[in-house]
Amino acid sequence: MASWFERITPKFISNSKRTNVPAGVWIKCPSCGETLYHKDLEKNLKVCLNCEYHFRISSKERFEQLFDNRNWEEKYNGILTKDPLKFVDSKKYKDRIKASRSKSNLEEAVAVAIGKINGQSVCMAVFDFAFMGGSMGAVVGEKITRGIEYSIEHKIPMLIISSSGGARMQEGAISLMQMAKTSAALQKLASRGIPYLSILTDPTTGGVSASFAMLGDINIAEKNALIGFAGARVIQETINEDLPKGFQRAEFLQKHGTVDMIVNRTDLKKTIGDLLKMLYPQ
Repeated sequence: MASWFERITPKFISNSKRTNVPAGVWIKCPSCGETLYHKDLEKNLKVCLNCEYHFRISSKERFEQLFDNRNWEEKYNGILTKDPLKFVDSKKYKDRIKASRSKSNLEEAVAVAIGKINGQSVCMAVFDFAFMGGSMGAVVGEKITRGIEYSIEHKIPMLIISSSGGARMQEGAISLMQMAKTSAALQKLASRGIPYLSILTDPTTGGVSASFAMLGDINIAEKNALIGFAGARVIQETINEDLPKGFQRAEFLQKHGTVDMIVNRTDLKKTIGDLLKMLYPQ
């Protein structure tokens, strides 16, 4: 039976007066519950205007926000994931890759591009969580390593913006080897005195957090980003102790020295530019 409100509403509001609001015009913040007008949210780089919750954004949006004049050259496209282990769980790995490419319109979980930030040339690798949770396989490791090698060759700083669930289990030990591969490349970069900035966003976990994401000359995190290796439940069950509140959040890690800075996304470009001027003036 219809409620009293539903029964009397047609008497006051005719069908001709009713207006359907298009989907996506208003967005509810998952943190504070505030209803946000999407254009205002876009202008604020998808940071909640009420509580500063940082919405996840795509690799393309990162490039647009950080590179001068929204101008960059993407590198290493066309390097595609294979299925060396012929891996099958509830679905074939090759089918997961195909579905993720179709859904996200991306080739892989990371994109590498060359451009300028406040006039300073940089090489930037950006994860996109929309592609298999930003997981790291052989292609991700290869593209990041090539980006680091480009930085070495052209003597420009390296930036990696991480958003990842960790190593991609469908590639087994091959994915785990990317931790050593990328870390070794960063050691070469460091030996030449070229800076590397690591930006950790929500989430940065697993093999990514256990390798290059934590090796920055300066580690920068976005507000309240989830950063850690194993999940809280796994850790708690392993050590059989209660964990501190928020122990895998950016603020806790900064307090304990793992993260150097927490920077609002709206200030990130200026902060990166200022740091690079100090670390590597051209």
